[in-house]
Amino acid sequence: MASGTILPLQLDDLAFEAVGKRLIDGISLTIGGGPRTIILGPNGAGKSLLLRLCHGLLQPAAGTIRWRGPGAAGNGRRQAMVFQHPVMLRRSAAANIDYALRLKRIPRTLRRARIREVLDDTGLSDLAHRPARTLSIGEQQRLALARAWAAAPEVLFLDEPTANLDPSATRAIEDVIAAIDLSGTKIVMTTHDLGQARRLADEIVFLHRGRLLEQRPAVEFFARPLTAEAAAFIEGKLLW
Repeated sequence: MASGTILPLQLDDLAFEAVGKRLIDGISLTIGGGPRTIILGPNGAGKSLLLRLCHGLLQPAAGTIRWRGPGAAGNGRRQAMVFQHPVMLRRSAAANIDYALRLKRIPRTLRRARIREVLDDTGLSDLAHRPARTLSIGEQQRLALARAWAAAPEVLFLDEPTANLDPSATRAIEDVIAAIDLSGTKIVMTTHDLGQARRLADEIVFLHRGRLLEQRPAVEFFARPLTAEAAAFIEGKLLW
């Protein structure tokens, strides 16, 4: 098994096309370890597509995506992704996590302890034996985070994990994301929510029309945007 970090993740002149239209256009960037990276931009900017490309779910039309760390050979087992609408298996909350850990070939004795730990850390202990599909949307999203976190991924991709959730459920999800970050997992997350980006981001990757316009520390991005598009977005103006 490969040892060492899989990071950084390097994208060079990345492009993606669908139905003859270029949706990701010439993106080059490097994502390193440590600080939380938030991919920000208006709807249709290409945020979710970029995340899927990074995770390996989609293949680019042009350009390259490379994990450059010494442990890169094992990257598929050391990264995970949580989607905006997670899929719950027809079994209990605890069994959903157990299934994911079995796929990672984690021994049963270790699985039991880890399941209890992540259910507790995500506030779902009392729901461990509840059928996962009967949970609320917010609870299902927390379960999806617990399921991904259980295997201790080095990198966790999150695609708009609080979309369509009420403020209370959103806060609960953000608390879990902060805990995952503190555990040492690199967070790479998409959002179009400026307030959420301000709360969670250490680094901003700003997209517009499939292009990378800025990649900067969050404090600098919000205080002094370098592009007219970023400034307009921060001011709440519509971008075309």
